[in-house]
Amino acid sequence: MEIFTRLAQTLHETDTALTNLMIFGLIGAQPAANEALRRVFGGIDFPVTWVEGIAHDHHPIAGVQAFAFSAGQVNPVRINGRVVGCIFDDDGLRHCLLGGLGPRSLTASRPDQLWQTLDDLVAALDRAGFSPGDIVRTWYYIDDLLAWYPDFNRVRTRAYARIQFRTGSLPASTGISARNPDGAALVAGAWAVQPLDSCAKIAEIPSPLQCPAPAYGSSFSRAMEISSRQGRRLLISGTASIAPEGQTVWPGNVGPQIDLTMEVVEAILTSRGLAFSDIVRATAYFKERVDIQKFHEWCDRYRLPALPVIAAQCGICRDDLLFEIEADAWKATSTI
Repeated sequence: MEIFTRLAQTLHETDTALTNLMIFGLIGAQPAANEALRRVFGGIDFPVTWVEGIAHDHHPIAGVQAFAFSAGQVNPVRINGRVVGCIFDDDGLRHCLLGGLGPRSLTASRPDQLWQTLDDLVAALDRAGFSPGDIVRTWYYIDDLLAWYPDFNRVRTRAYARIQFRTGSLPASTGISARNPDGAALVAGAWAVQPLDSCAKIAEIPSPLQCPAPAYGSSFSRAMEISSRQGRRLLISGTASIAPEGQTVWPGNVGPQIDLTMEVVEAILTSRGLAFSDIVRATAYFKERVDIQKFHEWCDRYRLPALPVIAAQCGICRDDLLFEIEADAWKATSTI
């Protein structure tokens, strides 16, 4: 109740409406959290994605991330009577944020569950007046990822081969191993964007210190940038300690992995005239909960104690990777 009451107060003070909510916490805490959400917000007319991310201090909820909008009307997108997305227009761009998407059949094979989830994602976009080609960012939280990661990549690559992306580039993405309350093979979210005027642009941003992910069989872009009259929003994909050739660097050694990963993130930011101080949202994932403290120590060492980041224990896409981070950064046009 305390977490969601604070969230509601912040939304009220800033006159903003929720468009997407991500909750990282223990699966066993979900019923109580859903009850708290209903008591605080009444009807839940925004998508909710629940990810089993374990907090370093054993708190039942590691944190919540709220995407909210203050400049106009927000319209929900429903599939089978459930809100799975929100649509809003802002500064020459139309946005559709989707979340909490999963398969229709929990008894289907894991690849089939992924196909079903992608089918519902496309159906939700269609209902919102968007196409799959408008997707610029995805999140995939995958149960027991290492057991079927090759199948996941195969299905995703086949699905994306059918899509003509507006930007000509694959979406930015995060793929993390984590359970969900339904016991499904995965839960997914997406961010789709349509430019409404000539000032609005969307483009892939490469990583100066890493090769493109498709070079080693993963279908996503390292980062995407959404530009408008008001400023630029950089969406950095899940990033880990991976060499330019695609192999893991510092396997099994979390300290150097954190150092290299953050160097890679900083290089992407710097390439767009941004810095760590421009980050507005980040999620740090750790294979081992005890390693979360090492990231906090890194932040202290580089004088970033106020970095807006949630840290949670989740599985990473390779057995020898211990740390991964995703981040969004924003810079207003007036300060470029």
